[in-house]
This record gives sequence, structure tokens and C-alpha cells, in this order.
Amino acid sequence: MNSTSAPVSAFPDSKGHYKILDGLRGVAAVMVVAFHVFEASTTSHQDQIINHGYLAVDFFYVLSGFVIGYAYDDRWNNMSLEDFFKRRIIRLHPMVVMGMIVGAIGFYFQASNLFPVIGQVPVWKMLLIMLIGFTLIPVPSSLDIRGWQEMHPLNGPGWSLFYEYIANLLYALIVRKFSNKILAVLVFIAGCALAHLTIAGPAGDIVGGWSLEPAQIRIGVTRMMYPFFAGLLLSRISKPTQVKHAFLLCSLMVVIILSIPSIGGTEHPWMHGLYEAICILFLFPLIVYIGASGGVKGKYASGISKFLGDISYPVYITHYPLIYIYTAWVVDNKIPLSKALPVGLLVLLSSIALAYACLKLYDEPVRKWLGKRFVKKRIKMVAD
Repeated sequence: MNSTSAPVSAFPDSKGHYKILDGLRGVAAVMVVAFHVFEASTTSHQDQIINHGYLAVDFFYVLSGFVIGYAYDDRWNNMSLEDFFKRRIIRLHPMVVMGMIVGAIGFYFQASNLFPVIGQVPVWKMLLIMLIGFTLIPVPSSLDIRGWQEMHPLNGPGWSLFYEYIANLLYALIVRKFSNKILAVLVFIAGCALAHLTIAGPAGDIVGGWSLEPAQIRIGVTRMMYPFFAGLLLSRISKPTQVKHAFLLCSLMVVIILSIPSIGGTEHPWMHGLYEAICILFLFPLIVYIGASGGVKGKYASGISKFLGDISYPVYITHYPLIYIYTAWVVDNKIPLSKALPVGLLVLLSSIALAYACLKLYDEPVRKWLGKRFVKKRIKMVAD
């Protein structure tokens, strides 16, 4: 298959990766960082430059569901639940731990008028939250040490990994056994729930999921269920063709979709929600299908795609502590975007540099060691 690379993973018996899908994950991750940089200078959807940047999370879930289906669906005769969970934990959890460590290192540098609670938090409590964060177990609002009601106060984006783990659990324990028809019914119901949340919701968007409040839990579950299992269904029923320039085409689609200005304004929020529903329900699966149908040709394009794929997860899971510091600086000092932008660009570049350093100096060596230590080699096993 010319759309996949040779296996590059902690597991020597892994399947290859879809090069373009890896690269697209990186494009979306960089857009998330840019979205958060601009978010520090915005007040609402109306003045956010990368207006729908948060939808990258939903795109990640579609990608994840598709790749999980490709990697594991046909391997269960040779793989136990223990094998599956070991591989997923080894793939995801080292950077979960690193994200919490980065959050802890930067925590007291974030003390500001925006985060007044930080100055009152004793070190032992911050370290306790870090240790809990290592497990990815959400903390209730009574243990909030920032004031934003996040389930992971040291590193907000940890919430999406929490729901990623839930999706993996549901897949391994139940959904993998579903026929395509039953899976399609599940996807349809989840899609209806998602459309209702975005279109009928008062905010006209799907923002949320990072808190243990009931309304936030509903958002988190809804944001995970349709994209992940739609991606899984797509991996089962689609037959990728050959699409030229697929990486460039898909990258442009991701950037444009996440950057479209607010639709409907404050008077018609349902229009904004309808746009987001269309993106998640139809456009993101289409992008994944096109990406799976193309190859990456040329040394330059392959290098960019590989680099973006390599840093995608580390960027996403380590950038937000830097965003906390940057946002506090912008808000406390009322820095206009024109003056904040050079610093924001530095934050973006620093996030990429930090992610690359974490990848090479920590994530890859740790995953390689864990793979050799805890995963048994089997012929024609699965991808990580």
C-alpha cells in the first residue's frame, strides 16, 4: 500500500502507518496551538481568527477511530485484551505523564490576575494534582487549583485523552464485536446526538468537555462517540482509491475548515452549530478518506509529513502550559493582538521545539523500552 510507511514504532511487529494521516494530525495540532494563541486576544467567536480551531479535537477522534480499526480490527484472533491495552498505554501514556510534568514546572509562573487561585496553592497540593494527572483520573472541582474547573488543572488538554481512553475501552470490550450494520446504527445515533448538541445548544458550538460537571461530561462523551466510531466504521467499509496531491489537498481543507469565520453571528447561533455539525459529521470523515487514498511523494513532502506526524501528539499534549503563561500575560497587561503576536509566534515555535525535544529525548526511548519489556512479539501483529 503506497499510502503507508514502513513500520516505525516501539513494536517491531507493527503495521505501517498512513503517512498522510500522520501528517494531517500534525497540521491539526499546530492549528490548535495557533488557535489558543489567538484565543488569548479574543472575547468571542466574533473576533477569533482561527474560529473553529477547537474542532481539531473532533478531527483527532475521527483519525484515531480510523487508525484503530485499521491497526487492530483484523488481529483479535492473535491478540488478547491485555495485549491491546498494553500497546495503547505504551503509545499514549508516556506523553500524558510528560504533559503533567511540564504543567507542574510552569504552574507557578502562571500566577496572575487571570489565575488568582495559583498563588494560594501549596506545593504539596500541586504535586498531588500532578500525581493524579499521571493516571489521567479526572479531579473534581473541589481539587481545582487554577479556577477554570478543569478535570486536569495542570494541563487542560488532558481531558480529550481521558475520552480517548474511554473510546479505546469501549472499542476493545464491546464495539469491536459489532457488525458493520450495528456499528452504523451506533454511529447514526451518536451523530444525531452531536447534531442536536451543536445546532440546538444555546451557544451554537460544541466547545467543552474538560470538566466533570454533568453538562461538560455530556459534551465530552458526545464529542468522542460520533467521530471515533465513525472513523472506525470508515476503516471497515471504505476502499481507498488513488488521489493525487492528497496531503496538500487535505491540509488545506483542515486549515480552511478550522479558520472559517463565525457564521450567523450572535443572532443566529444555530447556523454556527450547523456548520460545526457538517464539519464533524461529513467533512472530517471525507478528509480522512482522501488522506488514506493518497501517497506522499518526494523527499521534501515526505519529510514535512513525517515531521508533522512525529510531533503531532507531543505538541498537543505539552503546549498548553505555555499557553496558560502567555494568556495570563496578555489578559493581565491588556496587550493588543498586534503587539502580542510576535510573542505568540514565539510560543508557537517554542511549543514545537518542546514537543520535538520530548519526542526524541523521552517519548521514543521510553516507548521503545516499554515495548521490549512488556509486549510479546508475535508474527503480523498490530500497529501502535
